[in-house]
Amino acid sequence: MSKLRRATHAGTWYLDGYEELGNQLDGWLAKAKKTDKPARAIIAPHAGYYYCGACGAHAYRQVDPSTVKRVFILGPSHHVRMSGCALSGTETYQTPLYDLTIDTEIYGKLYATGQFDTMSVSTDEGEHSIEMHLPYIAKVMESRRKHFTIVPILVGSLSPDREQQYGAILSSYLANPENLFVVSSDFCHWGKRFNYTFYDKSCGKIWQSIEALDRRGMDIIESMDPVKFTEYLKEFQNTICGRHPIGVLLNAINSLRQNGNKLKMEMKFLKYAQSSQCSSPSDSSVSYAAGALVIN
Repeated sequence: MSKLRRATHAGTWYLDGYEELGNQLDGWLAKAKKTDKPARAIIAPHAGYYYCGACGAHAYRQVDPSTVKRVFILGPSHHVRMSGCALSGTETYQTPLYDLTIDTEIYGKLYATGQFDTMSVSTDEGEHSIEMHLPYIAKVMESRRKHFTIVPILVGSLSPDREQQYGAILSSYLANPENLFVVSSDFCHWGKRFNYTFYDKSCGKIWQSIEALDRRGMDIIESMDPVKFTEYLKEFQNTICGRHPIGVLLNAINSLRQNGNKLKMEMKFLKYAQSSQCSSPSDSSVSYAAGALVIN
């Protein structure tokens, strides 16, 4: 098995990866507002940067690289059906900026739980949900280059019980201020091509209904209640592709709370965007949101 996961999606279209892509990421980050306290976890989209790069910057702007030694990346599996979570079989992830090293020590601890499989290189390279975050991670962590590792985790279609199980496993890592969690998710995929056309006319136009639906889910995520988030998804079937990674994060937070941890935690969404504003049943769009979890 190859020890290098090639860059197959993010940044592969840039002729001069480092300069052109780096400048574009710098530009988006410069326009995003930094809050008072650094994030322990962020939720950010994974579509093409043309659509969501500016939105994602609002989450990555909250990262303080000086405190981070490991970056956990939780991405949903789009192409391979899984009922659990899987780790990469490689040791290095390629990006147009510079390569990122996988934390094999943490991988060993995760494997020791007996709850993680290994994804094939073809599955790894075929999945974009983790890779689309790698250039942003490389950019915001540039001052710590060679002094941090990554922990990529591909998340399958988990039951609520499995989300709780993985949340409990990862909770101790979330509590550690040396770790940053990146949760990869787009929000509502609306339109006939996504087989999802929920429309509440009382909200106004279709795009306004979509935003109201997304913000309802975002409010629940901000409340950090995994049960309510599961109920919301069951009621509205909102096509949030990273719902299971989000569920794992919410359950990790809940596990810390249930174990009597006195940490003060606050989740806040900082930006919301749509690829287009739907006004007709024949339209389609994908929504994006950038959020940050602060732990004191």
